[in-house]
Amino acid sequence: MLVGALSFPAQAQTPEEFAQCVAQLGKTAIEAGVSEQTANQVVAGVEKIERVIELDRRQPEFTTTFEDYLNRRVNQDRIEKGRELLQTHRDLLDRVTRETGVPAPYLVAFWGLETNFGSYFGKMSVPDSLATLACDQRRSRFFTEQWVAALQIIDEGAIPVEQMEGSWAGAMGHVQFMPTVFLKHAVDADGDGRRDLWNSLPDAMMSAGHFLESMGWDGDYRWGREVLLPDNFDYELSDGRKLPLTKWRELGITDAFGKPLAQENIRASLIIPTGHRGPAFLVYQNFGVIMGWNRSEFYAIAVGHLADRVAGAGGLQVPPPSDLPALSRQQILDLQQALEDQGFDPGPVDGILGSGTRSAIREFQKANDLVADGYPGTEVLKAAGIET
Repeated sequence: MLVGALSFPAQAQTPEEFAQCVAQLGKTAIEAGVSEQTANQVVAGVEKIERVIELDRRQPEFTTTFEDYLNRRVNQDRIEKGRELLQTHRDLLDRVTRETGVPAPYLVAFWGLETNFGSYFGKMSVPDSLATLACDQRRSRFFTEQWVAALQIIDEGAIPVEQMEGSWAGAMGHVQFMPTVFLKHAVDADGDGRRDLWNSLPDAMMSAGHFLESMGWDGDYRWGREVLLPDNFDYELSDGRKLPLTKWRELGITDAFGKPLAQENIRASLIIPTGHRGPAFLVYQNFGVIMGWNRSEFYAIAVGHLADRVAGAGGLQVPPPSDLPALSRQQILDLQQALEDQGFDPGPVDGILGSGTRSAIREFQKANDLVADGYPGTEVLKAAGIET
């Protein structure tokens, strides 16, 4: 059933208003099929977590550079641990691959990025966090749906309410599934009659594999690859268009070691996360599947690169530049406004460096005789009159 948003005041809630909202959440869960016993038990123990609201509202002052993001997540300790666990759990991971088509190194990479291989699941009560967010107007509809799903998980006996802990936003277990994803894709792989993503690695890995398979994972191909671009390359081609690998080859792109790309018609897009000075990647369908898990290009590259490193590959041939500054949110806002004022539509002026803003930057760069790579480097900021 479609769960609607609950209507409660936007200002700070009194304890009475929160209690009223939670009581309504309990009724909503029962209407969705949760047993009265489970709903009443959870409702009776729910507490509001003010820290959850703070985290939901928090906007980082500065963006994270690709170099910092990648190096924090794909470091030597994680690579070595991932390789060790790949061997330790080889039988399980091979079974997941046979059933879902997702290769073992990718499963290990998701596991590593989500919970550092199960070392930290989050310590917040999932029912408390979700009730807090469902009773807040900003994203009430989404978190009401997650709250109901969490109670359905408890109701089916997957985990007792007092043990249902996760992130501040309600992500749970080894692979940090949100409750609705759990309900749809979690499986009982160890045959104990429960879908337990906290205490059963077989359940967690098989569930991750099924989730990726459901989003269209293609077991015949990798996520993508690092590539080298020829001199005088037309960086406008990094605008998200998909071309056959044979076409990219004709344009002079080689693999990371300078060898010709394969003569295949698989379609790929070119991504240059730090502009023309940094690494370049041709990415395939599976890259989009990874982004179905987390809508971040940085995250998807990190998963793919960590999977490659766990499988035995070396580091990037062209490392990301270390001298690129982390842009402040205000700088991005000012740049978006400047682009809009000059007739280059960046989409919403929201301080987020999304595809619309990158497209506008590309057009601005062309108009100002700059390399049209869509990256807001120092030259772009100066040309747009943004203080650096």
